[in-house]
Amino acid sequence: MATTTLTNPPKWQKSFATKARREQAAGALYALPAAIFVIILFAVPLALAFWMSLNDWPLIGEPVFNAPDNYIAIGSNTLFIDSILFTLKYTLIITVIFLVVSLALALLVQNARPGVGFFRTAFLLPAAVGLASSSLLFYALYNNEFGPLDDILRSLGLLQGNADFLGTPDNAFASTVVMVTWRFAGFNMIILLTGLQAIPLEVYEASRTDGAGWWQTLWHVTLPLLKPTILLILVLSITGSLLAFEPFYVLTAGGPSNSTVTMVMAMFREAFTMFDLGSAAAIAIVLLVSLVVINAAQLYFFRERNPK
Repeated sequence: MATTTLTNPPKWQKSFATKARREQAAGALYALPAAIFVIILFAVPLALAFWMSLNDWPLIGEPVFNAPDNYIAIGSNTLFIDSILFTLKYTLIITVIFLVVSLALALLVQNARPGVGFFRTAFLLPAAVGLASSSLLFYALYNNEFGPLDDILRSLGLLQGNADFLGTPDNAFASTVVMVTWRFAGFNMIILLTGLQAIPLEVYEASRTDGAGWWQTLWHVTLPLLKPTILLILVLSITGSLLAFEPFYVLTAGGPSNSTVTMVMAMFREAFTMFDLGSAAAIAIVLLVSLVVINAAQLYFFRERNPK
């Protein structure tokens, strides 16, 4: 029976292993500041929010452990249940509008020609305005007493009397959608424009050679090749819409008659109107889990599938 003897690895192998360990240690040191940053600003607050959700935690007073009462109470929170339906409606509508408007703008300024740089800049400029500032700006525009939109519409013969942009549920919702579209369409346009410019020109030339028209090229060439970019737009739009707060808080304050209360606004009221931080934290945790599930579903749906 043959036997084998263990020999020491050669020097070059030892040197290679030592160099690899040094590189790993150096990489860990470079990543350490970012890890500390994430732990302090994300992991610790998340752990605190989860602990708060397990307690009856008044704004002023001592917390009392009451798990899982805060999570059970969510099912009987009428305002929050209504806010879920409203937020889903808003998310669906604004996401479709973002995709259509932003893609149209991107296609409009896709090709280099005289003046296209001006329009790209003009479409992107609203993104430089803060969301709260944009909401205040449109609040002034929509105001029936001193806002200019009423006068402009009346002078064009499109309106008689006051428009009441924020006075009814439908008007308040539509007015907020217009403001959010104005604020974010240019930003999404730039993302889609980047994806469009990454498509090789040879693909379009081959499509034209095969006799494809504009619509066929858009549907069978442009959109499939834009799928990763569209996924990014969907993730950003859906996440931002589910977390909508400033536009509705500034423009409508949740009104009229709580018809425009989003999930984050319901959480805000639970914390700073009802002074129940435990219930607000439970809503925050449920919202976080929902966002993770929704984004994971999007990534799964849009993943690249290898042909069998």
